Amino acid sequence: MGWAIALHGDIPRELRESCLHRCLGIAIDALNSHKSPLDVVELVLLFSFVRELENDPHFNAGKGSVLTNNGTVEMEACIMDGSTKNCGAVSGLTTVVNAVSLARLVMERTPHIYLAFEGAEAFAREQGVETVDSSHFITPQNIERLKQAKAANSVQVDYTQPISIVDEPPVPNGDSQIGTVGCVAVDSSGNLAAATSTGGLVNKMVGRIGDTPLVGAGTYANKFCAVSCTGKGEEIIRATVARDVAALMEYKGLTLKEATDYVIKESTPKGTTGLIAVSATGEVVTPFNTTGMFRACATQDGKTQIGIW
Repeated sequence: MGWAIALHGDIPRELRESCLHRCLGIAIDALNSHKSPLDVVELVLLFSFVRELENDPHFNAGKGSVLTNNGTVEMEACIMDGSTKNCGAVSGLTTVVNAVSLARLVMERTPHIYLAFEGAEAFAREQGVETVDSSHFITPQNIERLKQAKAANSVQVDYTQPISIVDEPPVPNGDSQIGTVGCVAVDSSGNLAAATSTGGLVNKMVGRIGDTPLVGAGTYANKFCAVSCTGKGEEIIRATVARDVAALMEYKGLTLKEATDYVIKESTPKGTTGLIAVSATGEVVTPFNTTGMFRACATQDGKTQIGIW
C-alpha cells in the first residue's frame, strides 16, 4: 500500500492540461515529503493545491467564481480528516481569498463544523485570514456568463449550455464545463482526507448553498475512503453521494470501485454527477455520469493519469 491522490477541476480546453499537471505535481511533492493527507488537501500557505485551483481564475472557485443573480460571489468549501472525522465548512464568502483554509480553521479553532455568510466573514477577520474586496473575485468572463444566463432565464453549470430553472438539466457537453474543484488523498499508512471548493452555479439565487460544504453530500472522508464531488449540487445533496460511497464500503463490504459505480449509475440522474475518491488501501477512482470531467490522479508506484472524457 502506498499514497494516492486525485483531484478534479473543470477548465477551458486550452488550459486544462497545464493546470492539472501543475496541481498534481504539487500534490505528489507534498506526499513524497510525508505531508499528512489533511495538509495535502489543504496545503497551508501557497502550496495548497486546492488553493492553487482556487487562485486560478479559470476554475470556478476563489478568483473566477461564478456569480449569483445579484452579480455577487458566494464561495463555499469543506475539508474533512478521515482519521478523526473532524471537518469544517464555510458558505457565503464574499471577501475571503482561500475558502478551504477558512474551512480548516472552523474545524480546528471552533466548537462547530459549519459557518456561513456574515458569521463566517467575521470569523475570518478575527483569525486574520487574508481578505480582499469582493470585486477581486469577479472576472469579465463571469459577468458575461451571468448576462447570458439571465437572458435565458436559467441557471448554468457550464459555459454554453443553460439549465432551465424549472426543467431537468441536459447532459453537459463535458468540454466547456466549469465546476467545483476538489482533492482527495491517502498516505502510506491509510490516513485519508478530502477537500472541495466552489463558487456554485451561474445565476444561482443569493443564499443558495450547494453540495460542496455539506458533509456527506459533496465532501466526506472516514477510515474507508475520501470523496469529493462535482456537478449539479441539488442532485448530489438528494443522493448524499459522498457518504453513500463510504456507507456501501463500510456496511456492504463493497470495494471503492463497486461503491462509486453504484452511486454514479444508480443513485444520481445521468448528466449530473462526478466524483473523485481514494480508499485506505490506495485505490483511486474517478467515475462520472456526465459526458466528461476534468480530473487527475497519481499513486506512489508511479502511475499518473489526466483525463477529461
